[in-house]
Amino acid sequence: MTALPIRVIVADDHPIVRSGIASLLSLADDIEVVAEAANGAEAVALAQEHRPDIVLMDLRMPVAGGAELDGAELDGAAATARIIETVPGTRVLILTTYETDDHILGAIEAGASGYLLKAAPQEEILAGVRSVVGGQTVLAPAIAAKLVARMRQDKLPARPKLSTRELEVLRLVAAGDSNPVIAKRLFISEATVKTHLLHVFEKLGVSDRTRAVTLALELGVL
Repeated sequence: MTALPIRVIVADDHPIVRSGIASLLSLADDIEVVAEAANGAEAVALAQEHRPDIVLMDLRMPVAGGAELDGAELDGAAATARIIETVPGTRVLILTTYETDDHILGAIEAGASGYLLKAAPQEEILAGVRSVVGGQTVLAPAIAAKLVARMRQDKLPARPKLSTRELEVLRLVAAGDSNPVIAKRLFISEATVKTHLLHVFEKLGVSDRTRAVTLALELGVL
């Protein structure tokens, strides 16, 4: 028994790009392009009509010819959210040229099952379609790296407020100076240097000089 082809809608506001993506997909024996959309509202309407397995969605798609859905203009992320909400079983794979953190997070929060770049090799795009329909999440390597970096950044503590003197002490620690040297440079006692460092450690939530410097650099304090 022959397996049914993967039914796809291509949504992109550039006719040549849209046609190129559709042609690429049509070359695969197991993929069928059932419709093409030129804007977000049209993508939603066609998805509701055809109920495809997957929609390949660009992100920046202005409303064309005044087409609207419930009076709302829909970009790629908004159209994705509407499709996920109203067409159960249809998945959305973002295929775009945009890769800023806000674009990525917006698309994923909208419910997209994958995020690929148009510059990806053809086989990567075809494999992405098959993987998403198979229930997997697909991310271009560059996108995955951005998400990991964003998650790490989100886990960092809030940027602490260090006093001018605490910053001076920490900068000298970062330069490799010992407490006696710092005391001489700043014309203060070694005990005062230690007190400032203890305050720095407390504000940064660390227990040693090395971690204080590295965390301060990560947070942009130094």
